[in-house]
Amino acid sequence: MSIRTKLSRDFFARPTVEVAPDLLGITLVRKMPDGSEVRAPIVEVEAYTEDDPACHAYRGLTERCRVMFGPPGFSYVYFIYGMYFCLNVVTEGEGTPGAILIRALGAPGCDGPGKLCRQWEIDRSLNAVDLLDPNSAIYLEAGTKYSARQISITERIGLSVATERLWRFFVTDHPHVSGKRNKTRSKSVAKR
Repeated sequence: MSIRTKLSRDFFARPTVEVAPDLLGITLVRKMPDGSEVRAPIVEVEAYTEDDPACHAYRGLTERCRVMFGPPGFSYVYFIYGMYFCLNVVTEGEGTPGAILIRALGAPGCDGPGKLCRQWEIDRSLNAVDLLDPNSAIYLEAGTKYSARQISITERIGLSVATERLWRFFVTDHPHVSGKRNKTRSKSVAKR
């Protein structure tokens, strides 16, 4: 692990599958409605790109996924199964949709995308928020950087399409990782 100094818009304006493992160790900060602040490192993510049938932007621009086509480094929050919100970070250059689902944080009760949003009171009111602005109700801080040897790679969880893509990245053996922890390493993982 090494310490990062700063995050920039350019960090997120790269191919989604390259950004995803680099998000591990970055700190998510939430300013709660009561004025308190919570923070924890990101320990599990999944990548989604425009050519991916599991991505909300796969069929093109809709009102729901509009933020994915905008500048990188913004939040994309959606509602799923009629009961859970999920937080994503927008990636790629403006006009090219891509996003990374934050699946788990290194904090109690944050071992799953729906759980972390419920625990930290993240809902659609936090959609399209600039995650590089420390004045936002939710934002990212540089945090630490994990080495490739500390990161496990597997297929994504809970999908019925594009199940062969090894686009789930997590901190190996971290206790707050959600779902199965079987690991696969592949040199072709960053290819689209």
